[in-house]
Amino acid sequence: MPTGIVIVGLGPGSPEQITLQAWRTLEGAGQVYLRTRHHPVVPELPQSATTYESFDQVYEQADTFDDVYTEIARRVVELGQRPEGVVYAVPGDPMIGEISVQRILALAKEADLSVRVVPGVSFLQPTVGALGVDPFDGLQICDATLLAQQLHPNLNPDVGALIVQLYSRELAADVKMTLMHLYHDDQPVRLVRSAGTPQEVVREFELYRLDRQQDLDHLSSLYIPPLQHPGSIASFEDIVARLRAPDGCPWDREQTHQTLRNHLLEETYEVLEALDADNMEDLQEELGDLLLQILLHAQIAVEDGDFKLIDSVSHIIEKLIRRHPHVFGQVTAKDSEDVLRQWEEIKRAERGAETFKSMLAGISTALPSLSRAMEMQRRAARVGFDWPSREPVVEKVVEEINEFLDAPDRQSQAGEFGDLLFSLVNLARWHDIDAESSLRETTKRFARRFGAIEQYAFDHGLDLQQMNLEEMDSLWERAKRDEREQESGA
Repeated sequence: MPTGIVIVGLGPGSPEQITLQAWRTLEGAGQVYLRTRHHPVVPELPQSATTYESFDQVYEQADTFDDVYTEIARRVVELGQRPEGVVYAVPGDPMIGEISVQRILALAKEADLSVRVVPGVSFLQPTVGALGVDPFDGLQICDATLLAQQLHPNLNPDVGALIVQLYSRELAADVKMTLMHLYHDDQPVRLVRSAGTPQEVVREFELYRLDRQQDLDHLSSLYIPPLQHPGSIASFEDIVARLRAPDGCPWDREQTHQTLRNHLLEETYEVLEALDADNMEDLQEELGDLLLQILLHAQIAVEDGDFKLIDSVSHIIEKLIRRHPHVFGQVTAKDSEDVLRQWEEIKRAERGAETFKSMLAGISTALPSLSRAMEMQRRAARVGFDWPSREPVVEKVVEEINEFLDAPDRQSQAGEFGDLLFSLVNLARWHDIDAESSLRETTKRFARRFGAIEQYAFDHGLDLQQMNLEEMDSLWERAKRDEREQESGA
C-alpha cells in the first residue's frame, strides 16, 4: 500500500452494493480504519487478510459531531504519514455527506499528503429509488444536523427536499420546528429507513408527526415533496418575468419605475389598513400584492441592467448582520434603547468622519408628514435630544395652541399650526402611539359615523342641508353607541 491516504466508500448497506474496486482495495489493505462499525455492511467485509479498527470511541469522547469529525480527520492524516499509509472506509460514497472526508482532504493538502478516493454507491441512489423520484427534477439535499441549527430553512418549497442523517427523535424535533417556519404543519412527508437493504421502509405521514417516529436512526432520511401549488419567491419572480417577457402581458410590459409609484403606495396603505383592522386574512393577501410591486421593480431593474434582486437581498443581509453585533457578534445590549444607541453609532461609523451627513437625512421625504415627524423625533431622542419627562411635552402643546390662537395673520397661523402638530406628534410618541395610524383610525371612524347620518337622510328622503345640526349630532352619538355595542359584543 503506497504512502498516503486511501478513502473507500462502503455503499449504503448491502454487500451486493459494494463496488468491485472497493472490495479489492479492502482485501489488499491488511489494516482498515472504519469511521464507524455501526453500518450494516461491516460484518460482511473481507476478513481473511484484513483487520479493522474503528473510530467509534471518538464519538463517545467528543462533545459535538463537529469535534468528532475534526478529531477523526486529524488521526487519519497522522496515520497517512506512516510509510504504509492508511486505508479509511466510510459508509456510502466518500464525497457525499461525509464531513470527516472533507476535513481529511483539507488537512492532507496542508501536509502535502496524497489522497486517493475509491467511490462507493451513495445512499442517494437507493433512497431516490425507494421514493420513486428523479433528482434531476431539482432535488434539494441537506444534512439534518445543519438544518436543525437554522431558524428558517434555506429551501425552495416548490422543489422536493431530502433531509439526510435524521438519526434521532431529538434531532427530528429540532428539524421539524425549523421546517414549520416554511411548510404547514400538515405537509405530507415520507420517511425512508435503511434504503437499499432488506430492512428498507418508506412511510408517509404529516410533518407535525415527524418526531413521533420511534425508529429513527443514522440510516433515516426525510423527503418533502414540492408544494401542490407554487409558493416560493423564485416561482413568483419567474411569473413576474413571464408577465414582462416579449410575449407576456401588454400592460405589465408597459410599466416603468415611475408608472408603478402610485401602485406601490396604494398597496402599502392597503397593508397598513389590514394591520389597523388586525385582519390576518387580509394581511396575507395584501402582503402578496405589495411583494408583487417589489418584484416588478426588481424585474425592471434586471431588464435595464441596473441590479438584480439578489443584490438588494445581499445588501440588506449584510447590513442587518453589521448593525446587530449583539446578535451576530460579541457585543452585548441590555435593552432595546441600548440597541438603538448602538444602531446610530454604527450608522455614523458607516457614514464616515470626513463628510457630514445628518442622521435625519435618511428619512424618506415620501413619508406622510405625521410619520416623518415621528421618525425624526425618534432618531433625535436616540442621541439624547428629548424632553426629560412627559410634563414639559404637554406644556409645549399648550404653548403651541396659544401661539396659534395669538398668531396675527394667516401665514403666521399656518406656521404655528405646523408647530402645534409637531408637538402633538411628540406627545403621541411619549405615549407610544403612532400618530399616523391614530389619525387614520380617526378618519375611518368619522367616515363611518358621517355615513350613518347620510344613510338616515337617504332612507327618509331628506337632503342633508335640510337637517339641522342638532339632528346630525344625535345621529352621530347613536352611531358611536352602536360602535361601542359592536365592539363589546365582539
